Amino acid sequence: MNDSAAEQPKETEKKKGNMSWWQLTLFGLGTTTGTGFLLGSSLAIEKSGFSVIINFILAAAGTFLVFQALAKMFAEHSEKGSFRTYSKQAFGHWAGFSHGWVYWSSEMLILGSQLTAIGLFTKFWFPDIPLWILTSGYAALGVGVVLLGSAWFEKTVNMLAIVKLAAIIMFIILACLVIPGVLGSDNAHMHTPKNFQDVFKGGAMGLWTSLIYVFFCFSGIEVMGIMAAELKNPQDAPKSGRFMVITITLLFIVSIGLVMLVTPIEQITTQESPFVSALKDLNYHILVHIFNGVLIIAGFSGLVASLYSVTLVMSMIADEGDAPKLFGKKTKKRHFPYGSLGLTITGMIISITIALLLPNKVYEYITTAGGLMLLYTWLYILCASHKLLKLSAWGRGQTYIAIGLLFAAVVGTLFDQITRPGFFISLGFVTIIGTVTFFLRKRWN
Repeated sequence: MNDSAAEQPKETEKKKGNMSWWQLTLFGLGTTTGTGFLLGSSLAIEKSGFSVIINFILAAAGTFLVFQALAKMFAEHSEKGSFRTYSKQAFGHWAGFSHGWVYWSSEMLILGSQLTAIGLFTKFWFPDIPLWILTSGYAALGVGVVLLGSAWFEKTVNMLAIVKLAAIIMFIILACLVIPGVLGSDNAHMHTPKNFQDVFKGGAMGLWTSLIYVFFCFSGIEVMGIMAAELKNPQDAPKSGRFMVITITLLFIVSIGLVMLVTPIEQITTQESPFVSALKDLNYHILVHIFNGVLIIAGFSGLVASLYSVTLVMSMIADEGDAPKLFGKKTKKRHFPYGSLGLTITGMIISITIALLLPNKVYEYITTAGGLMLLYTWLYILCASHKLLKLSAWGRGQTYIAIGLLFAAVVGTLFDQITRPGFFISLGFVTIIGTVTFFLRKRWN
């Protein structure tokens, strides 16, 4: 007994990572500031206009509560499998199994969304190159970065995070100088809403149906949850999450608000980033090209993060017997899960094929479906925290508020003809996973 007790601290010490809380914060800022915000926000603006700011506040609150729930569970008991392991502890094997596959499905759809977005950014320079060729090239490059290993992966994401954040901050400074005429009276202009209808474009329904796209802007916190296993001190996870969500929310709201002030709303389309539309309207053509390059970097950073996380999660699922053992196979030298990476590559090939078949609507459909599957993943996290944590009355109330916000975003997709197909795509994934889970429950029992 004494020997095992003496060995326990050593085991715990070995499991500790080498990441500080601020490094995890920077990592979270990098994974969150991706194509969901830099292109997906145009979908939300197109539906709701200036009132999209309300949705950013609501989505930020929901995101904060979800990560807070995950971080509290992690601080109490860090787990290699992260969120899906907590679902298994809370509700049983079926919950861990289905949660893992729902997350994997969401990330595969998000990978398709990211590949399509990066392709659209690149077509700004090379309009004659087919979208599927561009997405194939970025997919191959992303796989190459992931194969370099976790150390290179973290460095790449953190380095690109600084580039993305610097670009957004530079845009904020530029817009603040343009509006009052500091950069010249010829450029000084604002497109302020003239009436109530200009603010609430699409009315209450437009505000409701755009909520899913604003939530999608915050996708990436679950990758941050997986990387929390690398923290030196697991108790720092909540602090890191709070700082990240507050910082990213302020950047999102200020930058999008300025985009709408310096750009006519009708010029913001889903074919290009709202930031590019704003810079074009200001006639800063050199900056348009520079920012487009940053958008490609940002999209690629998010692509690499999703590739890494979905490959790692599938490997964990296979290790626990919830997926074929083939997906858990690792290389001898670096223990990299090449089996699950093969499955991820297959999923990307399917996404590229869809982009080839549906070039006009593919981004809206895949983004909606991926966003919905991600919200289903977050619902698992909230339900698990409600079961595992000893929550106060206010803590339980926060859980109910977050669940209500997520449900509002999900239901809102049914009332718009563009988002509705994405809802049925996500429903198809959930039905397949639910059916497999139902038949496997007998074996687990």
